Amino acid sequence: MRALIRGVGELCITAGIVLLFFVTYELWGTGRYTQDQQDQLSRQLAQDWDRPKVTTEKVKLGSGMALLRIPRFGDRFRYVVVEGVDLGDLRKGPGHYPGTAMPGEKGNFVVSGHRTTYSAPFNRVDELRDGDRILVDTREGQFVYKVTDQKIVSPREVSVTAAVPFHPKRAADKRLITLTTCHPKFSAAKRLIIFGELAQRLPRAKPGTPAGGA
Repeated sequence: MRALIRGVGELCITAGIVLLFFVTYELWGTGRYTQDQQDQLSRQLAQDWDRPKVTTEKVKLGSGMALLRIPRFGDRFRYVVVEGVDLGDLRKGPGHYPGTAMPGEKGNFVVSGHRTTYSAPFNRVDELRDGDRILVDTREGQFVYKVTDQKIVSPREVSVTAAVPFHPKRAADKRLITLTTCHPKFSAAKRLIIFGELAQRLPRAKPGTPAGGA
């Protein structure tokens, strides 16, 4: 019996160590991967913006398409938004839903991001309040959106990505932004949605510009 108890205890300790390593990787290791990807994407975005624009060129899935900054989260909050929302895309950073509006366009510019792993870009979006600024820079300029609402919905509520959120049959009449992430933290039971509307257009910032610098 003593040998059995000792064996069970050793197994529990081993399982605990394995779990600790797993949690460490999920919270730190995945973040390191995302940061490396963001560094590469930021350099590539700066190079692309310095080149003459090709009108027929389309953004490739997995490549950088805009720079996202949120002043409420401080100067260090700066992410290159990638095109696409597949698992591989979102491991690089926040992802733009293909088929939704591009930054500054009439319609709904929809961006999804992780809340707890892979640098957790949307970890604190629940702290956003009406009137907070969301800055989106592209080659064409900086688009300043202001938060208008926050909702928690079912993962099946895909109408939040419509040109007019919750009204998929309506034609776009405003220039909107929607941020989506899991809710609550460490769970995918629901979705936390942040809505915003374009308030201003300014000259674009460089990819390395801090959030508080605009």
